[in-house]
Amino acid sequence: MSGRRGRARNGGARPRPFTVIVVSFLVLVAAAAGWLYLRLNGNINTFDADGLSKDRPGAGVGGQNVLVIGSDSRAGGNSELGGGEGDVGRSDTAFLLHVHGDGKHAVAVSIPRDTLVDIPPCRKPDGTWTAEQSRAMFNSAFSVGESPQGNPACTQNTVERLTGLRVDHTVVVDFAGFSAMTSAVGGVDVCVPKDVYQGDLNPNLGSRGKLLFPKGPQTVSGQRALDYVRVRHGIGDGSDIGRIQRQQAFMSSLVKKVRAQGFDPTTLLPLADAATKSLTVDPGLGSAQKMVSFAMSLKGIDLHDMKFVTLPWRYEGNRVAVVQPDADALWAALRADRTVDGKNAGRGGGPAPQATPTSPAPVSGGGAKVAVRNGTEVDGLAARAATAIGQRGFEVTGTATASSQDQATTVIEFGSGQAEHARALARLFPGAYVRGADISGITLTLGRDYATAATASPSTPAAEPPPATLSPDVAHGARSADDDPCANLSYG
Repeated sequence: MSGRRGRARNGGARPRPFTVIVVSFLVLVAAAAGWLYLRLNGNINTFDADGLSKDRPGAGVGGQNVLVIGSDSRAGGNSELGGGEGDVGRSDTAFLLHVHGDGKHAVAVSIPRDTLVDIPPCRKPDGTWTAEQSRAMFNSAFSVGESPQGNPACTQNTVERLTGLRVDHTVVVDFAGFSAMTSAVGGVDVCVPKDVYQGDLNPNLGSRGKLLFPKGPQTVSGQRALDYVRVRHGIGDGSDIGRIQRQQAFMSSLVKKVRAQGFDPTTLLPLADAATKSLTVDPGLGSAQKMVSFAMSLKGIDLHDMKFVTLPWRYEGNRVAVVQPDADALWAALRADRTVDGKNAGRGGGPAPQATPTSPAPVSGGGAKVAVRNGTEVDGLAARAATAIGQRGFEVTGTATASSQDQATTVIEFGSGQAEHARALARLFPGAYVRGADISGITLTLGRDYATAATASPSTPAAEPPPATLSPDVAHGARSADDDPCANLSYG
């Protein structure tokens, strides 16, 4: 008897029932989590990264840039929800989300679909590349190659050319995915500025039709949510710009709804399941773990610090033109990780790290050819900059006066194969706007930021310039996620 009791007290003891239950529960939880990740991973589609440009902008001071594209493709279940005509994927909505380095601020910049932009060479599904297009409609980039899935790589290339910002990730959401996500969160609170009828959603209906949305606040999900963000006729001036304002109000309410429900599995998992079934993402975001990790990185952003703005624009006939220098100032602010109201939002909130002439890794131009233009009314500015960059190994091919002398922000444009040299030059002009162009070599157009830099001298480039001055229309017109859902819903 004593021997049996002794063995029970040593390693041969049976596990207690409670221990068995706990271990079994942990095994089941781990298995469920593994099954869930496998399910979410199986939902995710990725697009071919071979279509991304080889001459891409360098990383900014901090933060992440995520391009979000709304597709109206009729592929799959989208045709039942009112997708676009034909079998070609088209982009109806796009915005660039910049998440600041401090993890406490973010801004989504809407790009109107009719904006006239330069579309760089893009890869088609058959592997061939298109020629560059000048002054093309922005949304036509997504249709290059005319495939049902669209061309997100071409749209990403176009956004990088337009903004000079490096896009870290691209996400395409189709009608079915959008509809499912709004249902997964239990609906989204919206407001309608006037009664909306079927004829406002479909002007080809031939009649006013039934009432779709009564004027005022209401909650929408599924098909009704989709109809809300698509309608534009009969409200304001009936333009895409007015629709963008309602889409921004919708996204604000969606963010508010998710935050109110909490960042917990019961909220996020149904949303993640609905989202991943109809998302197409770049390979760098192509796993459930990466997508959930990115979503969780947003939980520290206060609703008031989640902003929505529209690319500075003006009408040009029935198209939209980019307004300069306002747009350049916006992109320069994001590149420097500054908020739209001028705050430094870099990681830790301290001064953003900048390369200087005394940096341990000095800038070397390597003989790259640079044409210098003076975009200000300050005499001798081009010669001063030419001397400075010449001492860093750049070959100045000439100096001249720019076509406009009202340049707020210094701009660096680079041709094929010159991306690295352009980024090196940008280290000497912190805050400069860098973009690709159909040119040979590099063109440096000096702005007032360089002219007014306190430490600039004939022998050195400017020190970090003061923050780019954003137009009041951009800074004051920004919507916060906590704004009144019935305010600022249309243009005109």
